[in-house]
Amino acid sequence: MTVAQSQLVHAAPDWRNDFPALRQEVNGHPLVYLDSAASAQMPEAVINTVAEYQRHDHANVHRGVHTLSHRATDAFEGARDKIRDFINAASRTEVVLTSGTTESINLVAQSFCRPRLKPGDKILITHLEHHANIVPWQLVCEQTGAELIVAPIDDSGQIEADTLTTLLDQDVFILALGHVSNALGTVNPVREIVAQAKARDIPVLVDGAQGVPHMPVDVQQLGCDFYAFSGHKMFAPTGAGVLYARESLLDAMPPYQGGGDMILEVSFGATVYNELPYKFEAGTPNISGVVGIGAAIDYLQAIGMQRITEYEQHLHNYMVAQLDAIDGIRLIGTAAAKASVQSFLLDDIHAHDLGTILDHQGVAIRTGHHCAMPVMSRMGIAGTARASVALYNSVDDIDRLVEALQKARKLFA
Repeated sequence: MTVAQSQLVHAAPDWRNDFPALRQEVNGHPLVYLDSAASAQMPEAVINTVAEYQRHDHANVHRGVHTLSHRATDAFEGARDKIRDFINAASRTEVVLTSGTTESINLVAQSFCRPRLKPGDKILITHLEHHANIVPWQLVCEQTGAELIVAPIDDSGQIEADTLTTLLDQDVFILALGHVSNALGTVNPVREIVAQAKARDIPVLVDGAQGVPHMPVDVQQLGCDFYAFSGHKMFAPTGAGVLYARESLLDAMPPYQGGGDMILEVSFGATVYNELPYKFEAGTPNISGVVGIGAAIDYLQAIGMQRITEYEQHLHNYMVAQLDAIDGIRLIGTAAAKASVQSFLLDDIHAHDLGTILDHQGVAIRTGHHCAMPVMSRMGIAGTARASVALYNSVDDIDRLVEALQKARKLFA
């Protein structure tokens, strides 16, 4: 770390004060929250925006003629426009609002893939994936007779690039991969991989749940066909998320679910579906959650995504260096390009025991398989302890983590 980088990390902007949940004590200690990869805290600006909507503007969206419905619709559709700009989609019709990354991936599996897949077709994923980017593809393979194939990773947690290229053959119907691994923090070279797939006319879905909160995302620059992410990873409420999809693909896809708001006209003989993107948004949406995503985007853009990326990268590097200096530590995931996350084990202490001891000291980390059991199997372990940073963390948080781990090590000595 250079002198300038060290100064940046040690003189961190006071973003922590924007997050009321971080002002509390846990078990008599000021809270150190290092579990943002599971769910990030919300800043006051997001909480207030959602509360203001609930207090004054709550109504169902789109079809109401009264004032509150108009307000709710404006806030809801205004958030869609913010999302479009945030990820640089070509059109607001390419922004489908879902319950989160998981529903977004299932939508693509069932609406884009299932009607077109046939026996002999292949779906290609990687060994790094979260369960949400594995199970939907297993289901659609069972439904259609297609085959799921997996690109391997090396001991550091990086995709084996040459093998992936070899697997991109003419039978691959779609490639699905994560932008950033939730278990290991590996940042995949998505743009380069997408270019390889597109040269072979293979569509690509990117699971961006761990990418969007930590780095600028430009879907047109990435070149992907689908990009999925969740609000609660990016400082918004749970239960709301996004599927970006190319308009030409959405237009050709059948609806994923049936019901209100995805229709223009219904009779017992036939149904005329709504225009994009509403064709894929059946039922009353999580309006306040989507409003919260819009507010979270306002918050992130006021800071600047590039600024966040640089700060978090230096903080992550500091965390890895400090952890690596602890006797008995084993870092799990040592890829050259990483973001936000570091998994580890300490001596022979069970990860759950470690997490419990740290919680007693006010330090919140995640333990277990992190919904990435194949990653754990590849590394020859059952699970890990995982610390994940966000813009509200600081070197003080990392120092508290290290201190707590040292105490745990002495306790189990």
